[in-house]
Amino acid sequence: MVSLGIEGFDYRTVQVGRSTYSVGLAGAGPPVLLLHGFPQYHYCWHKVAPALRAHHTVVVCDLKGCGGNRAAEGGPLGEGYSKREIAEELVDAMGQAGFERFAVVGHDRGGRVAYRMALDHPDRVRRLTVLNIVPTLDQFELMAQDVSLDYYPWYFLAQPPPLPERLVGASADYFVRHTIESWAVDAAAVDAEALARYVRAFTPEAISAWCSDYRAAFHLDRRIDAEDRSGARKIRCPLLVHWGAEESAMSDRPLGVWRSWADEVDGGPIRCGHFIPEEAADELSASLIRFLAAS
Repeated sequence: MVSLGIEGFDYRTVQVGRSTYSVGLAGAGPPVLLLHGFPQYHYCWHKVAPALRAHHTVVVCDLKGCGGNRAAEGGPLGEGYSKREIAEELVDAMGQAGFERFAVVGHDRGGRVAYRMALDHPDRVRRLTVLNIVPTLDQFELMAQDVSLDYYPWYFLAQPPPLPERLVGASADYFVRHTIESWAVDAAAVDAEALARYVRAFTPEAISAWCSDYRAAFHLDRRIDAEDRSGARKIRCPLLVHWGAEESAMSDRPLGVWRSWADEVDGGPIRCGHFIPEEAADELSASLIRFLAAS
């Protein structure tokens, strides 16, 4: 289960309901949970984790059904894979690992789980960082005609099963490589070893989980966001937001969007494409160390 892990991390298996999570730990100090995005797994943090673990207990864990984790298939609308359900499972997993209160950093789909965790479990999340996202409801509203092609996974992977699973699974290697190489400004920043790992981790089980994730976003997550927005529910902890300045599909106004969801928001663009943890690891690490150190 840990053959895809990051060197220097100790892994343990945690059971949450019907889901099994492989949780990796390294370093010492206040805990910070790192959550990956699509189509990767937690290895995407291999350049950032060494800097953070000098100051923190770094916790890495794949999203539900991805990487080293095992989980039941999602329902036809993504049931079981809403960000609310995944956030609840990961809060449970963190508690079993010994962490009742922690910071969380999420990239891409992991950021969607992370902000849902902060909204639903404010007593557990001390600080929140999101990378390359705005809330799911806002994202659907911002998908304008000129960037709609860039967001094709939101609609393609949300199609009823098993259509996307079979189409993606027929050429999974190509799909992962194309996605990473086309979304990165500096594709070489995702080195050959990392790319091979992402391809290896993109199993039929992971493809099923990712499709369930996107179905849940379409059918479930945006409704949950709408309920929170109409009720003026906000993120209570400090929030750091970064996005790739050269990612064509990213909104140019994420700070303004996030300030309608949280009172304490900071951050800005980083000169890179979509895969900030690998394309701009040093700048991101420095920003996270400053943010996480604040009281």
